[in-house]
This record gives sequence, C-alpha cells and structure tokens, in this order.
Amino acid sequence: MQGDVRLAVDEGAWAIGLIDGAFEYVAPVWHKEILYGLSKGVAVFGAASMGALRAAECHAFGMTGIGKIFEAYASETRIDDADVALLHGPEELGYVAITIPMVNVDATVTGCCAHGLIDSREGRYLRETARSLFFKARSWNSIVENCPEIARARAHELLRILHHNYVDQKRADAMALIDALRRTDTNSPSPHFEFNRTSLWRDG
Repeated sequence: MQGDVRLAVDEGAWAIGLIDGAFEYVAPVWHKEILYGLSKGVAVFGAASMGALRAAECHAFGMTGIGKIFEAYASETRIDDADVALLHGPEELGYVAITIPMVNVDATVTGCCAHGLIDSREGRYLRETARSLFFKARSWNSIVENCPEIARARAHELLRILHHNYVDQKRADAMALIDALRRTDTNSPSPHFEFNRTSLWRDG
C-alpha cells in the first residue's frame, strides 16, 4: 500500500520488488515513492500486477520491469489496468485467488490455441466474454456459461481443457522477479534524474 516503498527505502533497503497490492479500499503504492527510492540509488523491480503497471510508468526513470505482463503494458499492447485485477480470499486463507485476471485468461487461451486444444474462433469468444465480465465475477465457469456461441455439448470439455491447461502468468512473472532480486548485487545504480520535493512530499 502507499508508503510501503518509502518506508523500505528509509529503513535501508538496497533493492525492492513490487508485485501486487490492494487498490480498492486502500491507496496503492505511489509513483513518487518509487522515484524517491530510485533517486536514492535503490534498485526497484516490478512485475505481475501493480508492479508491472508501476514499472511501465516509471521505466524511463530507472525502474526495472520483469515479465510478459510488464512487456505488454510497456509496449502499450495492453492498456487496461483492470486486466491484472482479481478477487482473492482473506489473509487467513493465504489470499487464495477466487477469480481469474484477464492477463491469465489471455495467456491460457493463447496457449490452448497454440496447442490445438481450442480453435481461434472459440478463443475469440472466450476472450470477449471474459472481458465483458466484472473482475470479481470472472471464473472459467462464468466465462463459458456466459458465452452463447459455445454449444452446451462442448462446454464441459472446454472447461476441462481450460482448467487443465491454466497459465498463471501473474505467478510466473512474480517468480521471475524474485529470481531477479536474488541475482541483484548491492551496487547502487546511479539515478539519472533529479527528485523534486512537492507540496505533497515531505522528508522526515
């Protein structure tokens, strides 16, 4: 949440990895605190979800983006921030994912089409239906059930294919970020911009 990156910098972190974060009921990590960290020579990495969004936005200032989701936002082939959103369970259940983010729908459908498990027409219908659903209601069952072009006789087999060949792109990118952090040395990168204090930013 907002303030976490600044706190880590002030406590002496030399590398920070930003993956995900709440955004609906609390303020998310602020761009300004990322720039603050970069200006202090802290290596800041982002991937998978909120991290991918912030990395795409702050890449020009030295933030390092990791993974396919970051690459899609950085190249503007993906522009909707909501594509990484999902509904998850409480802390007591390990924040288990309850719904499917659009980035994982796309990765799964792409993989299934590439392996000939579904055809391009079905893939298009699945993507379009998934995008029409609110992120808190998006599951494979709801996608297939709300896709009128999918015959009922095909629905059961299609669900089996999608579940069995699910691609969790967010997790894959997050693991890639963790690997990058492990390989990062402690030499601080030199910032190539001047950090400007504003009325909303105070040292202390």
